[in-house]
Amino acid sequence: MNVTLTPHPDSPGPAVQSVTAVVTRTKTGVDVRYELRGDLEALVIPELLAPVRADELWKHTCFELFIRGADETGYAEFNMAPTGHWAAYSFERQRSGMKNIAEVGGIPIGTLTTDDAFILRTEIDLSGVKGLPGGEWTAAVTTVVEAVDGKRSYWALAHPQGKADFHHPDGFVLKLPALETT
Repeated sequence: MNVTLTPHPDSPGPAVQSVTAVVTRTKTGVDVRYELRGDLEALVIPELLAPVRADELWKHTCFELFIRGADETGYAEFNMAPTGHWAAYSFERQRSGMKNIAEVGGIPIGTLTTDDAFILRTEIDLSGVKGLPGGEWTAAVTTVVEAVDGKRSYWALAHPQGKADFHHPDGFVLKLPALETT
């Protein structure tokens, strides 16, 4: 599904023209392609390094995906940085009961940079993750963009009232239908 993210009103990020994503549910998980367009020289987008699990990726430019079952309070969070660093967490409920998802042994990240666009693509294999529902999923597609002056803008499909909060249930608006089994 093609989606367009919007900036949180408190953090417009003037160097960013747009952030879009294509999210596709697969037999083994989910494929995501993010495209950030704007004045890339005014943004902090580091080069791709070796992939490694890392925490606190949201403190810099980071592309995120949150997934939960249609009727669930628990959810999974996946963070992908331009450096290739990644994280996978599960939560029992909003911002509570966080654990690393050990079954995700890596998230492969590919990047492409042009004059005015940065593209990050990943295929997240969830086939070994216990407890992820098999029916319809709802997702929150989000991005943190850091400018060279250190300011961050927060982009999402939907923002709750108040401060930016990617974990808020109001952000889970993208429906990813259950896959048909044959």
